[in-house]
Amino acid sequence: MTARIADLGEGITVDELRLATRNHGMPLEALRYDVTPAGLHYLLIHYDIPFADPSTWRLELPDRVVDLDELRALPRVSRTVTLECAGNGRARLTPRPISQPWLDEAVGCATWTGTPLAPLLDPVPDDAVDVVFTGADHGLDRGVEQDYQRALSVAEAQRGEVLLAYEMNGQPLLPQHGAPVRLIVPGWYGMTHVKWLRRIEFSTEPFRGFQQAVAYRIDDQPVTRIQPRALMIPPGFPDFMSRHRIVEAGHTTLTGRTWSGRAPIIRVEVTTDDLTWHDAKVAPPPERYAWQRWEYGWDARPGDYVLSVRATDADGHQQPVDQPWNSQGMSNNMAQRVPVTVRN
Repeated sequence: MTARIADLGEGITVDELRLATRNHGMPLEALRYDVTPAGLHYLLIHYDIPFADPSTWRLELPDRVVDLDELRALPRVSRTVTLECAGNGRARLTPRPISQPWLDEAVGCATWTGTPLAPLLDPVPDDAVDVVFTGADHGLDRGVEQDYQRALSVAEAQRGEVLLAYEMNGQPLLPQHGAPVRLIVPGWYGMTHVKWLRRIEFSTEPFRGFQQAVAYRIDDQPVTRIQPRALMIPPGFPDFMSRHRIVEAGHTTLTGRTWSGRAPIIRVEVTTDDLTWHDAKVAPPPERYAWQRWEYGWDARPGDYVLSVRATDADGHQQPVDQPWNSQGMSNNMAQRVPVTVRN
């Protein structure tokens, strides 16, 4: 049940365009915000947006059922977390896997408020292997009818950072972002952060649901934590159709954000000629899983350039310049490329 691969030279299909009108990326100029406004945060919806009345919503836990008021009465914490779609960059692959056609914009960094998951799992059965999360969204994927489900190992689910979130940026979750309650798993790609939660349960065997065992895999390996990435706020101003940038000659400060779900970013490099990489200044993250700001001073001289940026994390993982290909277009983090014309 692999995704279809586009024929050589095949343009974006009507099905992909239909997905692109339902979902949206974050405009790259929104990288200037420390916390992404909810309406600019990237969005991926697999099926339909379920309707849930907060007054009648219930969440099935392993040992009881709770309503929204009961969940809000539990200890309350907020965490600023960068979320990125596992398919970010898919449309830049050759040949292109047919699915949501992301370029670089499937990302956002928001402050999520809710209650830690771990206490709600206590006690954990001795024979439990995975914790399974079921959303209210329901549909078909490659012919398989399903509720959207993902699982975490018991150890991963018990991490103190994992939340059941009911607020985004200080406001109740919007319907498209998983209202009334969603899962937040800092450091993991977005497919793990199950929206519209309705049930959490233990499994005594490794979970083999479609979204775990078939989708979101690279060959036989599951997609898990976010690979290091840096993105640049495109400098200057754009051409309407091509988004090609026009920059005035002189000193220009290039800036953007960087993040990794594996380890903190320790280095960001910029090139203006595809030959020499220059170190940028990298600010520490305000929180472990929030993105970090970087900047680099460029003496822009008249001409045509392709600017590129890449990040390296503390474990030595570095963004590739050329992306290794995989059939689902997952976990792409190739270095961003921004065509620019500098004028007098």
